[in-house]
Amino acid sequence: MERCFKSLVGLWLTGLLLTISIPLAGCTRTAGTADADAAIEEESDAEAVSESAGTAASARKKNRRKAEGDVFPVVVLHTSLGELSIKLNVAKAPQTVNNFLHYVEVGHYNQTIFHQVDADYVALAGSYTADLVEKQGRYPIPNEADNGLKNLRGTIAMARSPKEIDSSTCQFFINLNDNPSLDHRGDSPDEFGYCVFGELIKGMEILDKLAKVGVHDTDDFEKLPIETVLIETAYRTK
Repeated sequence: MERCFKSLVGLWLTGLLLTISIPLAGCTRTAGTADADAAIEEESDAEAVSESAGTAASARKKNRRKAEGDVFPVVVLHTSLGELSIKLNVAKAPQTVNNFLHYVEVGHYNQTIFHQVDADYVALAGSYTADLVEKQGRYPIPNEADNGLKNLRGTIAMARSPKEIDSSTCQFFINLNDNPSLDHRGDSPDEFGYCVFGELIKGMEILDKLAKVGVHDTDDFEKLPIETVLIETAYRTK
């Protein structure tokens, strides 16, 4: 059980004056009419080019946003204290982010709580309901703690058993302080570290509120908030 971690975002043309003339024979047009028609055709071509360029620019912008969303998806944790917006890093922690997004998309984190808050350390969440009933996670994932990301204040990382490197499932924590002791330092279980896979981009004041909640110890939990801090919903915005 991961509780052992306790040790721890057309232009339309107007006003074009056409030269009007009477055809001489059959379909013959005057030079003025021909010039006017040519002008209309030229303007239409320019219009089409402009529209095409605008469409292409719009497509590029849309594709850029999509690419950024693929690499840095954003998830909001709507809590009883306020909203925490978290930018995830697919490039650095692809398996961890995909795992976290799975739990978000299936609603696993809805109506769960922060069940351990250490003001100068971390806030742990992801497994328990307000009634302290555990929601089981799926299979463990590989630990990507060696991705170069650090456990700095406002980052989000996966919880795991201190004795098993690849034991993370659904529990995660948010760093309430800089925690270099949780970073990757070696290949043994106690040095491999805890995988950082995103960072807070909005709601730092909510994180500060979270760090200040009153806590107490129970038979099963250390530093359990006295007043429940609920993740009402978790959803992806980008």
